[in-house]
Amino acid sequence: MPPPTTDLARRLASTESVLTEDARFGFDELQLAFRNRGMLLEALGYDITPTGMHFLLTHFDVPQIDAGKWRLDVGGLFAQKFALPLAELRKLPQKTLTVTMECAGNGRALLNPRPVGQPWINEAVSTARWTGVPLATLLRRAGLRPTASEIVFWGADSGIERGDEHTYARSLKVADAMREEVLLALDMNGAPLEPQHGAPLRLIVPGWYGMASVKWIRRIEAVERPFEGHQQAHNYHYRQTPDAPGVPVTHIRVRALIQPPGIADFVSRARVLDAGRVRLFGRAWSGAGVPVTHVDVAINGEWRPAELAVQVGGYAWRAWSCEWDAQPGEYQLSCRATDAHGEIQPLEQWWNRSGMGNNRVQKVAVLVR
Repeated sequence: MPPPTTDLARRLASTESVLTEDARFGFDELQLAFRNRGMLLEALGYDITPTGMHFLLTHFDVPQIDAGKWRLDVGGLFAQKFALPLAELRKLPQKTLTVTMECAGNGRALLNPRPVGQPWINEAVSTARWTGVPLATLLRRAGLRPTASEIVFWGADSGIERGDEHTYARSLKVADAMREEVLLALDMNGAPLEPQHGAPLRLIVPGWYGMASVKWIRRIEAVERPFEGHQQAHNYHYRQTPDAPGVPVTHIRVRALIQPPGIADFVSRARVLDAGRVRLFGRAWSGAGVPVTHVDVAINGEWRPAELAVQVGGYAWRAWSCEWDAQPGEYQLSCRATDAHGEIQPLEQWWNRSGMGNNRVQKVAVLVR
């Protein structure tokens, strides 16, 4: 007879992303929220997010890697196959890029009905200065064969998701992988990568949501057919129903956030400030290297244009500001970005089953006294 099916076994084997109609969060979501951290929104004041404030999402466990024994294995459809130790990788020509990274699930907790998962509100975004070897440099050195269609990046972290046991891995089409701005990052904000950020080596794909920037890379493989790993073929798709093929999640959607003004209520995070002249400030960004061209700010639904600062990098966020003569009363503040392609943030979110790409406008409650 087969062994009895326990509740734990059923949960591990589940392929369903259960949706809840109410506002309560389950214990599993609470666990995820403690394991992963968002950027405090007051950190929008920094051009470069301090490393200790940069948002984190770890799917499984942070692997413990001995940097002295670690090797980057390069294999598959290459003319040359090799394994590079960390010291050799650091000798290759390097470049530094300032990149805004956002989790594809940012804003998931605001959807109704809510997809179960890491319950981000607005805080899963940060900007860092990444230094590393351009991926194209390594691919040219290995001699990519013409039959290769995709490059697969294998991490060192493994686990179970939706009943599927697998190693975290993602692929890029060859044309995307050969972009000069795609990095094999060794350093973050001028220091070697920390374990939680992918040490000793991670991928950085500027302009894409964070799932593409695979951490703890141990192998790069060129393949002929599309990669069908769990995180590529099953996860990270815009779907309305469980059986729909969906559309793959790729580039970051245009978005703006406000640095909350005044002081905060401890529990609700509602803001309190004194009447008078107030400078509202925030950041705006978009994906694929498309610049933000316009930010509007709403005060109780009345929109006004904000002033934009110089962008800190082609793939980085842009500061905006707006002066407000705040009179006593209760207000709701919002901001809305538009990019050079004419994409604009929605006032209400288009719903999808995994809670991906939620870029609806932020709402901040303020009491002026």
